[in-house]
Amino acid sequence: MDKFFTVESGFLPANQQKLRLFTVKSQALGRRADVCVYNPHPELKTENLPLVVLLHGVYGSHWAWTVSGRATEILDELISGKSCKPMLLVMPSDGLFDDGSGYVPHNDADYEKWIVSDVLQLVRENYPQVSALSPVFIAGLSMGGFGALRLGAKYPEIFSGFSGMSSITHFDQLKLFVQDFSKVQMSASVQDGAIDWMVKNRAAFPPFRFECGAE
Repeated sequence: MDKFFTVESGFLPANQQKLRLFTVKSQALGRRADVCVYNPHPELKTENLPLVVLLHGVYGSHWAWTVSGRATEILDELISGKSCKPMLLVMPSDGLFDDGSGYVPHNDADYEKWIVSDVLQLVRENYPQVSALSPVFIAGLSMGGFGALRLGAKYPEIFSGFSGMSSITHFDQLKLFVQDFSKVQMSASVQDGAIDWMVKNRAAFPPFRFECGAE
């Protein structure tokens, strides 16, 4: 039985059925939310296809990795050069709370559960190449890097590896970027840091990567 009461989806013709856009009614959020999924080789019948969840930063949304980050083009180049094998890129919105949700639970919407439960369930229901045995990775930039570091360390049973790029590392650091941090503070029911989960799960969490650009 499908988990979602409503699912709207469509392909972009220019991407030859590779890039699919979803709008779903999320149980975790209690409202609609958006996801982009890129399948570089939809004709492949590969089982247990790996997937990478890419989390965007503040002010952004689900389209940021395809339009601003060129993630789909880069993946095609890497596959053509045999630098990596085919994989799905899963690019959700953060739930679109104010300037950024932080990918943490809030009082009225669980932006963490949206990523680790709803988004993954959506992919499994719509891509037969993906199964419960598919390796799942998570990465992100800035606020998305915080989400990736925090969720990757918190859920080692879900993620096989995680990466943060130019990331903040604690919820409090959102105040450097959002217009009204007090509004985010009042809404968020969890306000911890990535290191809290790394310490707690240090015996179990998977390989991870952290980098920060100089420019």
